[in-house]
Amino acid sequence: MRNLKTVLAAALLAGLVVLAGAGCGQSTRSPVAPNGVLQVVAAENFWGNIASQLGGSRVHVTSVITSPATDPHDYEPTAADARTIAGAPMVIANGIGYDPWAQKLIAANPVPGRIVLNVGDLVGIKPGGNPHRWYSPTSVQQVIDAIVQDYGKLEPKNGNYFAQQKTRFETKGLAQYKRLIATIRRKYHGVPVGASESIFAPLAQTLGLKLVTPPSFLKAISEGAEPTAADKTTVDRQIADGKIKVWVFNSQNSTPDVKRITDAARQRGIPVTTITETLVPVSATFQQWQSHQLQALAGALAQAKVR
Repeated sequence: MRNLKTVLAAALLAGLVVLAGAGCGQSTRSPVAPNGVLQVVAAENFWGNIASQLGGSRVHVTSVITSPATDPHDYEPTAADARTIAGAPMVIANGIGYDPWAQKLIAANPVPGRIVLNVGDLVGIKPGGNPHRWYSPTSVQQVIDAIVQDYGKLEPKNGNYFAQQKTRFETKGLAQYKRLIATIRRKYHGVPVGASESIFAPLAQTLGLKLVTPPSFLKAISEGAEPTAADKTTVDRQIADGKIKVWVFNSQNSTPDVKRITDAARQRGIPVTTITETLVPVSATFQQWQSHQLQALAGALAQAKVR
């Protein structure tokens, strides 16, 4: 479905690029807005929220994708999105094929001195790899480091302020998130689990959980493709035979196959927990969102009585 939507949206995206160019042209906006606050655009709100916390009062961040009802893979940008990105002196995009619309709008509307933080380029993951880097604590730390470095380049006079924001975020903001990761890894390392798509894979690896769902199934669901019959059979058998202790599914990408498998897991008595692509609720911070999901996962693992 995603591939079809991408094709159908191509003409719309091209039109938005033209509109942004007509409305904004070659913007020469200073990296700092008239009110002295650095203006930053993030393609997705998980990166945008981190950027906002690191920037504090010296940065204003606009996130393009914010609604939990939106699947970022399928997103079709609006004219307002095009204008927002066209005038931004700093843009954060996930890359890795996750938000190609953002890459096109950035390229079509260059700004002198603009900094583009492409997460895929930063962490060394190319298109075709797993794009869900915000579920990798290692990648999250790399992004934190890069954002603060980029803020310092655009606003050198506030370098010390940004460094203090970074320290506060890492030591206080992310404290519970880090504790939960360490606890789950210690208590449940090696426990076999299943997942509906590849979004969970980076976190599962960090937690030391054994993700036994076929990688090709995970990738197919993530990319909107049809899983093979063999992969479906494997997943069905893993659930029927109790080979997985917990089932994790992305509620923002719930296909008929995923719904069927999730129902089967519940009927089999396998604890089910959910994760999402973007912040839920929208008002949550990155760490609140992730910590809530980690707590739910820990509860599911405890319910499964795997230790």
